[in-house]
Amino acid sequence: MHPAFSVIFLTTLIGTGQGLFLALFTVESYAAFGLLPAQADGFYALGTALALAFLAAGLVASFFHLGRPERAWRSAAQWRTSWLSREVLALPAFMGTVSLYGIAHFAGFNPVLATLPSAVPVSLTFVLGTAGTALAFVLFLCTGMIYACLRFLREWHTPLTVINYVLLGGASGFTLAAAFSAAVAPELVAFLAGWALAITLLGLAGRAASLVRNARLKPKSTLQTAIGIKHPMIAQKSQGFMGGSFNTREFFHARPPEAFRLMSWLFLPSAFAIPALLLMAGMSAASAALLLAAFIVQIFGLIAERWYFFAQASHPQNLYYQSAG
Repeated sequence: MHPAFSVIFLTTLIGTGQGLFLALFTVESYAAFGLLPAQADGFYALGTALALAFLAAGLVASFFHLGRPERAWRSAAQWRTSWLSREVLALPAFMGTVSLYGIAHFAGFNPVLATLPSAVPVSLTFVLGTAGTALAFVLFLCTGMIYACLRFLREWHTPLTVINYVLLGGASGFTLAAAFSAAVAPELVAFLAGWALAITLLGLAGRAASLVRNARLKPKSTLQTAIGIKHPMIAQKSQGFMGGSFNTREFFHARPPEAFRLMSWLFLPSAFAIPALLLMAGMSAASAALLLAAFIVQIFGLIAERWYFFAQASHPQNLYYQSAG
């Protein structure tokens, strides 16, 4: 498939925003149970503003994928049957809830609404954070299912697609949260960097599993079955026409096999191995610079990973159009 950079940036940036919000609410939840030092409202308000900046940047990037942006609202009309429509609804719902969470912390308006049997107070931000957490996972599910539900693109049609969207978004978000805490709340560095390291390694396991699975896929259709000729020496040499078309542009990455293989060797170390090493170094030294470097390397690695994810999906129509001849 053709990797559209608007979609690459959309999925990478909103994943980071979702992961960062989950990291912030994880800190608040642990602090509510006395497992971490309580943080001032400014920590959550500033962190939420950073998460919203990534979510808004992803939303802006998505508009470059639309031929008629003024008709974007129509994309939400098919929510009963379309995961894309559900994503269109889930993203603003998540952003709205995150905004309310940040505003409540910024204004210091955080009344206690109830008390748990363990005497832990249930505050307004705890309720908003719980709702935001649920919506973050709904958004991960919708984004992943846009691709995982396509049966004819077998590289995407697997639960690993959704799992990897969750893990990779969580990894980048928690890595950014670790760098953020090193600057404003150093006592949280070990906690957040530890989470970021664990999720990054889980992301590596999930992505490696999908690579191994896809490498073992055997095509259901071949050149022989496509044209009904059983000769073993058939090769597609020409598209059959002089110019390109929507099919030739949108369903094929149009890069040589060498560039495609190079991308796989590029994103594995930059999205996982190098950030993991920088996270360990940054955690031991409590260094904001190392943790920020881990995030920067990881976000570029995830952009490369997302390019490879889209390019790897082989549309059946490329049996006819894979070579310009």
